[in-house]
Amino acid sequence: MNETKRSTTGRRGVPLPEGFKPEKGVPVKLSLLRWKLYHKAKQEPFFRFYALYDRVYRRDTLETAYKLCRKKNGRAGIDGISFTMIESSVGGVKSFIDGLEQSLKERSYRPKPVQRTYIRKKNGKLRPLGIPCICDRVIQRALLLIIEPIFEADFLDCSHGFRPSRNAHNAISQIQDNLKAGRVEVYDADLSSYFDTIDHDILMELVSKRIADRSVLKLIRLWLKSPISETDENGKETLSKPDSGTPQGGVASPLLANLFLHQFDELFHRESDSPFNFANARLVRYADDFVVQARYIGRRIITWIESKLEHQLQLTINREKTGVVKLREPRATLNFLGFTMRFDQDLHGRRMKYLNTFPSKSATTQLKEKIRDKTRSSYKKPLTEVIKEINTITRGWKNYFDIGYPRKEFRALNHFTRHRFQRFLRNRSQRRSRPLRDGESLYAGLKRRGLEYL
Repeated sequence: MNETKRSTTGRRGVPLPEGFKPEKGVPVKLSLLRWKLYHKAKQEPFFRFYALYDRVYRRDTLETAYKLCRKKNGRAGIDGISFTMIESSVGGVKSFIDGLEQSLKERSYRPKPVQRTYIRKKNGKLRPLGIPCICDRVIQRALLLIIEPIFEADFLDCSHGFRPSRNAHNAISQIQDNLKAGRVEVYDADLSSYFDTIDHDILMELVSKRIADRSVLKLIRLWLKSPISETDENGKETLSKPDSGTPQGGVASPLLANLFLHQFDELFHRESDSPFNFANARLVRYADDFVVQARYIGRRIITWIESKLEHQLQLTINREKTGVVKLREPRATLNFLGFTMRFDQDLHGRRMKYLNTFPSKSATTQLKEKIRDKTRSSYKKPLTEVIKEINTITRGWKNYFDIGYPRKEFRALNHFTRHRFQRFLRNRSQRRSRPLRDGESLYAGLKRRGLEYL
């Protein structure tokens, strides 16, 4: 680390290392610690960090962790304590953080059971979601602030999910580059219940390769073994102890899940008999969703992938949803992270094809359902409030899908939205509602009222 040149100064005029940039929303001292941990891990790939626990309960770490959790404003866990209750209690946030700090210092902290709920997937099936209590969320976030830079130094460029400064657009761009380079056959994988099937022993072995601090390792084991509370249709509550998996909804779960599949990333790029070496293939992964791209996907590539995942990592491939897509074939499409990619005929009549990337049919269907719910005749909120709610939904959707060539789908969704508002206003007209001016078109009237078109 070159510290002969100084680019900025910290508190009390202490010079900071060249190249260091404070993170937004993180105190300079904590941001500098994270920067140093990352560079230490990067420079020494086999170094094991042994003095981390006291950094976890450091005041600035816990305060930053609380702010980050508060920003997401999640629901209360099994203890029923919400952020509002914490902030309105005697002593407020300070007293809450005092309690967390003391329990960690005294090593008396024990996580509460995780509340299990379910969210409906696109196929109609239910996906389990674990909701830790806010106190557990804050401590998990505090630990994440300390250990995330260490593992980030190891993660490869093919991994994009739940990582700082990376997102789905990075993954899609990488897939596009591979397709344009001629890797037009794609092994599109689907892992069955990935988060629920992660082997705890293998995961802890991976964590301990980088972390030697026993107190930190104990924290992670406690979270992995936290009882799961579930309430059935009759209101009966049951507690069960998991022997595998890391619950979706836990703050530390995405990092641990990435760490587990990082093994596959390394095997793919570094084993001499891997598809990367014998077929010049490429891997693109977003959490547990991944594709392998090559000029030709044959039995040798498929066998290698399935052997590593199922035999070495003890995961399960969903054969019904996993397959090979050959994008040079007519009407072949690749659906990944809500996007559809395919080669379409040139729009200007030239004898060539271009790589078209646009929102998938399922993604647009889900958005339509959300708009439909807000514009039903039974939805009694004022027009201005409904428009604000629609804007909140479509704004985030547009930011996510504004890559490739989405204009056709955007225009179709704009038309759908106007049609829904037309029906919505027709029902209001029976109550003498006159939202449009004389001679004003629906398009102009909704825009004047604040509707943001895609």
